[in-house]
This record gives sequence, C-alpha cells and structure tokens, in this order.
Amino acid sequence: MDNAKPLEDVRSNFCGLHLGCGSHRLEGWINADIEPSAATCVTFDARRRFPFPDNAFDAVFSEHMLEHLTFTDGMVALQECWRVLKPGGRLRISTPDLAFLIKLYTGPRSPLEDDYLSWAALEFGGRPPAEVAIFVVNNFVRAWGHLFIYDEPTLSSSLRKVGFDSIESCQLGQSSHPRFRGVENVGRLPTGYLQLESMSLEAAKPTGSKEGE
Repeated sequence: MDNAKPLEDVRSNFCGLHLGCGSHRLEGWINADIEPSAATCVTFDARRRFPFPDNAFDAVFSEHMLEHLTFTDGMVALQECWRVLKPGGRLRISTPDLAFLIKLYTGPRSPLEDDYLSWAALEFGGRPPAEVAIFVVNNFVRAWGHLFIYDEPTLSSSLRKVGFDSIESCQLGQSSHPRFRGVENVGRLPTGYLQLESMSLEAAKPTGSKEGE
C-alpha cells in the first residue's frame, strides 16, 4: 500500500511526529499509524517514504512500534525519521529490550521481574508448567506481530548508520529535552512493567546535515 498524499503544510503547532501512535495520542503532535484509531490520526506505512517533506519536524517519537517491523524495514523507518527531522532535531525510540528477556530466562531476577513472569504467564502463557520463563520469552518474541527485538548496541549502531549522533539512553518518561518527558503510555501495563520491558534511546540529527547525506 502506497503512503498517503504528502502533507504540504506541517504547521508550527505540530512540530513533533508521533509514529505508530495506536490509541495513545499526544496533544500537539501529529499522531500517525498504519491503522489509525481516530480521524485525527495520519495514516501511512512506516516501511515506505513518510508523507512529509525533508526537515519538517523538531522531534519524532515512536513507542513500541519498531519491533513490529523486520530489521530491514526498521532501517527504512529510521532513515525516514532522519529525513523528516530538521537539522538539530531529535528522535526518541522506545522499544522492547532483548536484555530484559535474557535476564528473565537466566536470572537472577528481581522481585519485580518475578512478579512480571507470574503476570505474563497468567495473561499470555496458556497455563504453562511451573518453570514459566521460557514460555513468557517465547510468547514475547512471537506475539503481537513482533518481528525483531533489539538490544541496545544494535539499535544504537542502526541509528548511527542512518546518520544520527549524540545517542543517549533514557529512563522511561524521562529526558533532558522537555518535549520527550512523559510521552510513553505507561498506564497500559501494571506499574513498573513497561519500564522493565523497554529501552528508550534518544538521538540527534546533526546540525550540519543536508538532504541526501
């Protein structure tokens, strides 16, 4: 499916793009998804060229979307994020962290991780036997349309490959840049679980970047 007709007017009150918004719409952002949940959302496929001009946005944010793309398609999406950001603009990606799954399986686990395992087994495990970790890990990798689970080094190197720099790891909901504070949808899971699952990386488009670089 081709992307929608390019939006020719990215107004100043919409200086951020929220990519893969689902039902979590952010005020003051252009909320976009391949299957929009409201008429106010922009519809397009992140695996293709975004329907926005070069250097259109100050900020791009995506939460738990990248893992739903193959690695190759994810690189396309990251390159498009770079293209539509203004020089000096910033990207924030929150996505599941493979290190979290490995720790669930290998241990030692914290009390929160034990609680998460018990919860996930009841929610998604289909009555697994007493040792539930392998069932939870398998379900997480394969369920909900997940296609590629990143670790931090792989996501960082992917961001650098498409041209980003100044990459930093952030706690969920926290940022040194006010626009990214509190943007994740933490209420969709029990307290602490989304932080457990996720890594959040921010990166900048260098100020000297030009189209085509």
